[in-house]
Amino acid sequence: MILQNASKLSFIPKRIISLVPSQTELLHYLELEEETIGITKFCIHPAKWLHSKQQVGGTKNINIKIITQLQPDLIIANKEENVKEQVEELAKGYAVWLTDVNTIDESLNTIKDIGLLTGKMNVSLQLVDTIRAGFKQLKTQNPKPKTCYLIWKDPYMTVGGDTFINDMLQLCGFENLFSGVKRYPTITEKELHALQPELVMLSSEPYPFKDKHIAALQELLPGAKILLVNGEMFSWYGSRMLLMPSYLNELMSVVNG
Repeated sequence: MILQNASKLSFIPKRIISLVPSQTELLHYLELEEETIGITKFCIHPAKWLHSKQQVGGTKNINIKIITQLQPDLIIANKEENVKEQVEELAKGYAVWLTDVNTIDESLNTIKDIGLLTGKMNVSLQLVDTIRAGFKQLKTQNPKPKTCYLIWKDPYMTVGGDTFINDMLQLCGFENLFSGVKRYPTITEKELHALQPELVMLSSEPYPFKDKHIAALQELLPGAKILLVNGEMFSWYGSRMLLMPSYLNELMSVVNG
């Protein structure tokens, strides 16, 4: 079954599988070492879990046979990162907590929900308070540079206004040129040139942009500042958010430099 309310789980799970990399990192922060029995191959934090935990496939290609062998009592999935049909299949036999995170507030609520589900409510509340305090130290851009955040190449893809990344950009004071569209639209070089962004961010994930990709875009957009950015710091909702304010403040110093 897909759980609708974190308080409705009548037991504290002892066999947890995480299908969401950022939530795997959160489970580690909550000290659920023994309880977490399965993760995806993209759950790279903490590194030791990648080698010590049973891998159950990728986020888009879950190995249900392995999950059946593990017999979890809770599976943590995400509406965006996991495939709907696979989640629904898992929900026929197991309790599934399906997260849907598109804003910073939703990410903090998710931390609290997972804390409640796993018997770690006090730790999760402290984490949320610490994250809120850290984000209060975040500097903001003024004036707001017209920004395009790219997550994919061939074709280029960016982020719309209903995404967690957009919320992060807005918080920092970056004007997302695609905030008026939804999810992850594709864009052509012609469209990008017509918009004339002042700042282009090339994310390290899901497409692994490198320095070599800057040159081609710089020819297309000679007036723009083009930077490689750590995608985890814009898209991982969970304990990774503890590190975001420091990273983002450093990034904004580079933007203003």
